[in-house]
Amino acid sequence: MKILCVVPEYWPAFRYGGLVFSVHFLNRALVRKGIDVTVYTTDAGLENSVPVEKEVSLEGVKVNYFKFSKLFEFVAGGGWQFSPKMREALKNNLKGFDLVYIVNIWCYPAAIAAHYSRFYKKPYIMVPSGMLYPDTFSKKIWKKWPYYYFMVREYLKAASAIHYTTEDEAEKTHSFLSLRNKAIVVANGVDLSEFTDSFDKESLREKYPEIKDKKIILFLGRIHWIKGLDILIEAYAMIAKDRNDVHLLIVGMDEKGYSRKVKRWIDEYGMNYVDFRAKKDKDYAGDAQVTFTGMLTGQEKLKAYGGSDIFVLPSYSENFGMTVVEAMACGLPVVITNKVGIYKEVERNKAGIVIDTGARSLYQAIKLLLEKPNLRKEIAVNGRKLVEEYYDINNVADKMISVYQEILTA
Repeated sequence: MKILCVVPEYWPAFRYGGLVFSVHFLNRALVRKGIDVTVYTTDAGLENSVPVEKEVSLEGVKVNYFKFSKLFEFVAGGGWQFSPKMREALKNNLKGFDLVYIVNIWCYPAAIAAHYSRFYKKPYIMVPSGMLYPDTFSKKIWKKWPYYYFMVREYLKAASAIHYTTEDEAEKTHSFLSLRNKAIVVANGVDLSEFTDSFDKESLREKYPEIKDKKIILFLGRIHWIKGLDILIEAYAMIAKDRNDVHLLIVGMDEKGYSRKVKRWIDEYGMNYVDFRAKKDKDYAGDAQVTFTGMLTGQEKLKAYGGSDIFVLPSYSENFGMTVVEAMACGLPVVITNKVGIYKEVERNKAGIVIDTGARSLYQAIKLLLEKPNLRKEIAVNGRKLVEEYYDINNVADKMISVYQEILTA
């Protein structure tokens, strides 16, 4: 079985968030199970650091990075990613694949891959990645609606299947757009061999001395308004007022200077911070209540999970929540809003506390977990069990292979 995965940006373009991780993890798992996977992508976020128009092997996955034009970057955060070279490769090579897996909606790679899939009568699967949620779709509707009406609608309806990663996304999106083709729900996954729920907590405290002897509340994700950091800082200020044995660890890449706003809020609540990305802020280290680490990957990221006590993701909108799954895999109790895509699964399995998007709700949830260590342990155990049963990448890959086989034999 030969699968072509078309995606606008790819590993290791980490600035684009969890999607970069989830797509590569799936492709890597498929390859290990004997599936031939080729990726067509752009060098977005990787300019001058990867070979272009040349196939490379990335953990067994055959990846082709293509240059793209930046003339259309006003279209979205990553731009439209117009790539004539990718178009040429699709036109010449798409016939050699059994099935095309197209990730994303508002980009040129998705549009041109769907076009040639239809032209050559190849089955293809579309992955909206949360971009067609009713609430998300309604933002900047003046820009999205014409593009959807004249282009996206047709190639969505012609797809062999629409792949959603959560029940919530499938229920809300498929009916909202009146789609009648096959809807499949297969979650994103993590490689459990890379995660453990028994870390040495001291290694994190050795790296960041100001958190020694503190209960660590961890946020890990892009520093962006959509992640609910305004809610988090307000809730944490209430916690820090109640007790002096807590510390907030903010791990992630700054998005368009948004951390400046976050720091201003910290100042306004009378708290101090230390930013390990900027030496000038290290003067605060002695009495800091908040630490910015910058982006962490690999073992450093795992140490952040393993050394923390509570994980929080108070997002206003989150298609899936890869960091939530990673936190649960590391045995952390999680607090998330009901705008995070996997909230139903978390709530149903008592694997975390689900709240409304409000500072008071977040404060109460964190306070409850801090005061009840047995509850923290119970939630952590349930979370790890949920990941093992539902988000193990090997099980996810098996489900996707079954979907591919069903489509190809239909």
